[in-house]
Amino acid sequence: MRRDYSIVEGRVDEVAGGPIRMYSAPTAEERAELLASCGIDEHTLGSMLDPEEVPRVEIDGDNTIIIWKQPDPASFRTVGLFEVSSVGMVVRKNSLTIITATEGPDLCRKRTRSVVALNNLVLRELLEEVRHYIDHLRVIMALSREVQAKLNTSIGNEYLLRMFTLGESLVYYVNAIEGNGAVLMRLRAMVDRIGFTPDDVMLLDDLMIENTQCGRQARIYSDVLSGLMDARGNIVNNNMNVLLKNLTVINVVFLPLGVLAGVGGMSEYSMVTSALPWWISYPAFLLGLTVIGFLTWRVLGRWMDRSMGHHGTKP
Repeated sequence: MRRDYSIVEGRVDEVAGGPIRMYSAPTAEERAELLASCGIDEHTLGSMLDPEEVPRVEIDGDNTIIIWKQPDPASFRTVGLFEVSSVGMVVRKNSLTIITATEGPDLCRKRTRSVVALNNLVLRELLEEVRHYIDHLRVIMALSREVQAKLNTSIGNEYLLRMFTLGESLVYYVNAIEGNGAVLMRLRAMVDRIGFTPDDVMLLDDLMIENTQCGRQARIYSDVLSGLMDARGNIVNNNMNVLLKNLTVINVVFLPLGVLAGVGGMSEYSMVTSALPWWISYPAFLLGLTVIGFLTWRVLGRWMDRSMGHHGTKP
């Protein structure tokens, strides 16, 4: 889908035939239009739409071609995985073309500062994508804390698999942010050739700082989550062992009770206690089973506590 925009009094408005064009998931006809109007080849266009493409910047004549990695919210909504997608920008002296295979940026959103030129708009959009990464990192860590809290009492693999998914997402983000950092360094080295103004250069420097901080934060989160993976896996195993221990204790407690009830049987018990009224003999039988079960449970509990304490101490 194609949408046209123009810079009007420091803001970006949607204007038919404007110098700013954005193609979201372009159709075959729109792809042919892009190849004819932007001066790019099929390979470059395919790279802009390929989510696995490496970020880069190229200068081809009057064209400055930027391939940038952006967070992809659609991937989390569909598969629960934070992934990245590619966005391409073809910057010319009097035109800007944005190409993306997913949702395009909202160029008409309210801005705190005025947009003065196309290069300025490009840098502000790149800065906005860096801030999207930061927002997504906060969401990932919030989800991680929530999953970790549930893992403390879990014995299944559901939450552990969610932890692995979040860890995989952070790997994608670290790789994408570092690739974007290489793009910014190359842009910084070519400011005169591209035609950046001093204000654009200052904005680019701020963008590089924020991207570096974002990348450092993503690496820290990735390392922390990776380090917790093994620990959380051990917690799940420990929870399973505790459950099996409790089930074993229950089984052992009821074993002598079942043996007594089965060997004696109700008919034999009635004959033995024929001299007593049934409303005395049967409650006494139940009381006896309860006492035996309680004593068995206490003995097993103390024995297991002593056994675990003995194995847990160093000689």
